[in-house]
Amino acid sequence: MNQTESPAVTLSAPALPSDLRFAFVEASWHADIVHQARDAFFTTMAEGGFPATSIDVFDVPGAFEIPLHAQRLARSGRYAAVVGSALVVDGGIYRHDFVSQTVVQALMDVQLDTGVPMISAVLTPHHFHEHAEHRKYFMRHFAVKGTEAAEACLLTVAGLRKLDAQLAV
Repeated sequence: MNQTESPAVTLSAPALPSDLRFAFVEASWHADIVHQARDAFFTTMAEGGFPATSIDVFDVPGAFEIPLHAQRLARSGRYAAVVGSALVVDGGIYRHDFVSQTVVQALMDVQLDTGVPMISAVLTPHHFHEHAEHRKYFMRHFAVKGTEAAEACLLTVAGLRKLDAQLAV
């Protein structure tokens, strides 16, 4: 999704069955920031007709643990889509961009293997510092990403259901 523009989404337009379930897998590192994405995701999903009771949240230690949880959740057949959310920052020990790239690639692999949409809100800033201004900026940014993740989730699930119906003819 574009960082500056959100699609013109009418969340109730593509009618989805109300019994669908969604999973949200979130890393515990920088939880106060990551929770902003989760909270915005819940708000936008509710606007689209899916209340909090339709969404299961799974906490994992860090971003690296998200794909394995996502894979098991997708293979369970219980979820219409799985969202992964994490803030991967440069801790000075390893290449944080490598971790983020690995996680996103693994989510893509799970998506292609299972057919269950994987929505990524795994973000890797070039610079993150533990001071008030950066924390405030990323808290706002993660709220935007949570909204975009919900929009992508609803649109992707609706689009796949439409595609499946067209292919069944």
